[in-house]
Amino acid sequence: MQPRSQIRTFPVRLAASLHSILLAALLPDKPDRERGDVPGWVMITLMSAVLVAAILAVAQEQLLTLFRSAIDQVRR
Repeated sequence: MQPRSQIRTFPVRLAASLHSILLAALLPDKPDRERGDVPGWVMITLMSAVLVAAILAVAQEQLLTLFRSAIDQVRR
């Protein structure tokens, strides 16, 4: 049989244990590595957009001709 002091402190110990489990689940001890570097992703996105714009400026007619011929072959 348990002493009365252990029975009386059980809810407190249970609450403390649940509190520590919830904190561990909600506040991970190490940062989430999957989020990545936001300024880096912005830079990559902008550089990709500039690259596409540069390619279109140089080869727009050739790309349109290539696209039209591909569409014509699909229609046949």
